[in-house]
Amino acid sequence: MIKSKKQKSGIEIDLTGPDGNAFVLIGTAGKLARQLGLDSKAIQAEMMKGDYENLVKVFDKHFGHFVTLYR
Repeated sequence: MIKSKKQKSGIEIDLTGPDGNAFVLIGTAGKLARQLGLDSKAIQAEMMKGDYENLVKVFDKHFGHFVTLYR
């Protein structure tokens, strides 16, 4: 029997793993912003204005429509 692979929709990031590291999230935000034609420097600066929770909220605000964050 041949089964079809389930297709992933969007990007998934586990905040408790290595991809949840603040530096990784800032880098990911920069790459995604450039791909979407957004101002990556402004988004990254906004992410760095507060603590880790602020960083996650800003990331979700800008990219939450296609990136799923897990805790």
